[in-house]
Amino acid sequence: MFQIGAFSKICHVSVKTLRHYDKIGLLAPAEVDRMTGYRYYKAQQADTMNYIQRLKRYGFSLEEIQTLLTLSDNQEISRHLRQQKERLQRRQQETDSILKELQAHIAVFERTGDVMTYQKGYVVEVGTSPAMQVLANRTRMGVDEFGKYYGVLFERISREKATPTGQIGARYHDEEFHHDSSDIEVFVGIREADKADAVLESCECARTVHRGGYSTLSEAYSAVAGWIVEQGYEMAGAPFELYVKSRMDALPPEQWETEVYFPVCRK
Repeated sequence: MFQIGAFSKICHVSVKTLRHYDKIGLLAPAEVDRMTGYRYYKAQQADTMNYIQRLKRYGFSLEEIQTLLTLSDNQEISRHLRQQKERLQRRQQETDSILKELQAHIAVFERTGDVMTYQKGYVVEVGTSPAMQVLANRTRMGVDEFGKYYGVLFERISREKATPTGQIGARYHDEEFHHDSSDIEVFVGIREADKADAVLESCECARTVHRGGYSTLSEAYSAVAGWIVEQGYEMAGAPFELYVKSRMDALPPEQWETEVYFPVCRK
């Protein structure tokens, strides 16, 4: 048995952290002296602590780690680990894309002296949006949860034997945007009208194309919104986006294309 100080040295974890883990039920000491309050740990608990530290390095939250520590099914543990691996791979891909964007930004800025040149490259035009019969999922969700809700839609396509059209998008219904919780409708186009949840009618829209990852998608939205004001239009519905080229096409972020639509009408 080791006192908490010795155990912290063995595991390279602070005493404060060990006390916190005890408080939240993540790793309790093997024994607590009722007279002195001293915490004691068994040598075998170092293995558990090393496992916790490794899971933290993998990016799991303490809450997720608590769940993993309770699992005994190897397949279930493997599923969690593989999901985290995929999240890390996406994050690395996004970081690589951001570095390329930054490199290009620096090059353009040093050539032109205009630090906001990147916002002036969008071509905005008015046209009609495509009419779409869709399976849709509308709820309060965070942007990082899109994959989960699209997964539900693609499961329905398979289960209901619907035929996808290749149209995949999202519509934003809130007046304000919150990254972690907004009223968002994700949708997938299908051919069968009788199986569709909704029909998105064709309408007049201000439209542009965003090329690259989604971290800079707001620049396309800003370009369209500014154009609408300058050209004497006003917004006439919830903006939406269609993913023309994306991760689903096994393409790197710099090759992604997203069409951004704002329904409009003349003032």
